[in-house]
Amino acid sequence: SDDEFREKFYGDLINSTAENRGHGSIAKMFDRVLEKEFPENDQPEGSGGSSFNSSVADQEAELETVARVTSDKTKKNDTKEANCIISLHFFFSFKSQDSDDMATLIDQKDNTFVMSNKKSKYPVLQVDFRLISDLVVLVVSAAMGGIIFSCLGQPVIVGYLLAGSLIGPGGLNFISEMVQVETFAQFGVVFLLFALGLEFSLSKLKIVGPAAVIGGLLQIVILVFLCGITAVFCGAKLSEGVFVGFFLSLSSTAVVVKFLIDQNISNSLHGQVTIGTLIFQDCAVGLLFAVLPILGGSEVLLGMVSMGKLLLTLVAFLAAASLLTWLFAARLLKLTMKLSSHTSELYQLAAVAFCLMSAWCSDKLGLSLELGSFVAGVMISTTDFAEHTLSQVDSIRNLFAALFLSSIGMLIHVQFLWAHVDILLASVILVVVVKTIVAACVTKAFGYGLRTSIIVGVLLAQVGEFAFVLLSRASNLNLIEGKMYLLLLGTTALSLVTTPVLFKLISPLIRLGSLMQWF
Repeated sequence: SDDEFREKFYGDLINSTAENRGHGSIAKMFDRVLEKEFPENDQPEGSGGSSFNSSVADQEAELETVARVTSDKTKKNDTKEANCIISLHFFFSFKSQDSDDMATLIDQKDNTFVMSNKKSKYPVLQVDFRLISDLVVLVVSAAMGGIIFSCLGQPVIVGYLLAGSLIGPGGLNFISEMVQVETFAQFGVVFLLFALGLEFSLSKLKIVGPAAVIGGLLQIVILVFLCGITAVFCGAKLSEGVFVGFFLSLSSTAVVVKFLIDQNISNSLHGQVTIGTLIFQDCAVGLLFAVLPILGGSEVLLGMVSMGKLLLTLVAFLAAASLLTWLFAARLLKLTMKLSSHTSELYQLAAVAFCLMSAWCSDKLGLSLELGSFVAGVMISTTDFAEHTLSQVDSIRNLFAALFLSSIGMLIHVQFLWAHVDILLASVILVVVVKTIVAACVTKAFGYGLRTSIIVGVLLAQVGEFAFVLLSRASNLNLIEGKMYLLLLGTTALSLVTTPVLFKLISPLIRLGSLMQWF
């Protein structure tokens, strides 16, 4: 009734005395209304049906004792008795240098986890201040490294790599959240390959296709054969030699593409052959991951089935991309162009979304992000909007490319390289010489000139950044021993650092090749 409603809403506000007026104030009245509207059992929990107890009961997680490090602002005397074992967790409180209140968990294997997303009773906007500070450090250090090396007349890529190694775990250890920063920087290689696809010419692809695809396959087979024979001759396991051959066959797409773009030679003949080979290597990475369990001693049949599925997926993905290009690409871009006639914001956003969607689909199908972004660029390159799209994403590409190269530098431990510089330098020289000869000979076999062959060989002479991922996977499968792991890790890191310097030796190598041909 109306009286009951007035009683529930106003409470004792009307009949209260001056002493009790605070309990029946307007504010209390609204509190009662809000409590009735939003009861406690109706609060959003955020995590849905997932919880600690249900995860353990469903065997999706296992209990483990961890250390929780917090930046407690209380006095030291107040925390002495608070440090006790609660359930299965050790809680240590000490005054940290961090200005935020986020805790850090350290498990029994010394893995560090930053608790930046605290559970909240209400849906609130949360900010990861550590990630923000890490990105600021990464951007500033990359800018400083690029400026310094540019002033010295050296490639800015070296500045990015060394800046990353300086602030990474092997240097001053300024970066706290390595996984988040590296994931964010992964957009760099995505946009690099997208821009590369925009500049890629399908007509030239038909010309360099055999050298890129068949030649890239021949390079992998030759390196695997050489390393396998060497392993058997030296008394090592054949599987270890085969893996090293696969490992060395990969080149750095990001570093080489950045160099080609900076030098404006991506559309040259040797640039197209190199890019085609790099794209083939990116496609082959998925096949290499399928081969690793076989080399590690798993069932051969399962590995062959996995490779077959991957090849079928690749063919289906490329067929779907061709169909979408023929049916929708030009119309969609034309519509977006009309809608963004007054501002380029919408077109820029649509281009980035198209690139990321293609990369995401490729990754979900078991292929690579790089392949998806490159295919997205090639799809747009067949339309009349390729140059306009490239101008829209050029600044985004440069920013994320610098972040990506700096994040690669964070994997490089300067102290480790310096401590073993002699054997690592000898290893890098051996790898560069062998890969240059193999790539140059294969390219020459397809009828290209000596100059083009030597340039392609030098451009593909380094070990790529994907080798870090391949190496980690092989270590988990016990395919290689610890000492070999460290040797390959150091060789990859040092080859990436010395690659820009190696590019400067292309002209002297061409003159040397011409002299040898004359003799």
